[in-house]
Amino acid sequence: MTNPDPKNAGVLQGLRILIVEDEAMIASFLEDALTDLGCEVIGPALNMKDAVRLAREARIDGAGLDVNIAGEKVYAVADILAERGLPFVFMTGYGKAGLRESDRGRPVLQKPYSLDRLVEIMTQWR
Repeated sequence: MTNPDPKNAGVLQGLRILIVEDEAMIASFLEDALTDLGCEVIGPALNMKDAVRLAREARIDGAGLDVNIAGEKVYAVADILAERGLPFVFMTGYGKAGLRESDRGRPVLQKPYSLDRLVEIMTQWR
């Protein structure tokens, strides 16, 4: 993952983004990068209990989901977000091969991914 391109500063201004990522360093980097781009980061949720609670209760505009959270699949969170009609992107080392058939149409970023590509996806959520 790379640092945000300075030309994108503020491009995601006002978006409230839930981050579900169990790797603390990646979660921290994402939080900093998205904040620099104008987002309000919700979480990051480092475990499924917090992720499910935030997916149900938080006022968010979208989410970035790691597929494997401390050995558990993130699909319960994806289902909650889909029921709420909220967009999300899978951010995973598994790529599309790690997704359920029902999620194959969702955007996927394979780790390591470009932050610019994440920004491209999230700008479509406005």
